[in-house]
Amino acid sequence: MTKHCGARTRIGAERPRAPSVKPNMIAQPEHPALTNLYNQRPTWLDLAHKRLDEAVLDAYAWPHDLTADQILERLLALNLERVAAQGGAGK
Repeated sequence: MTKHCGARTRIGAERPRAPSVKPNMIAQPEHPALTNLYNQRPTWLDLAHKRLDEAVLDAYAWPHDLTADQILERLLALNLERVAAQGGAGK
């Protein structure tokens, strides 16, 4: 036998397995999960997202009526400009 961390174990002995956890054994949180907040989309969260979107558009000095595709096109263009300014993607 060898001594390991104060406990005696036999070399080659099978380690005890951790008990399996069943779904009904996991405690349910008191508050809804973050996923539930996004699925239910409460008014306060929707307003916070809108304010954040507006702040980002203001930071880029972009109009607030851009579509998602237009925003992605502009972000891609900015990214490509920055890569070119740095001398290419590999640097």
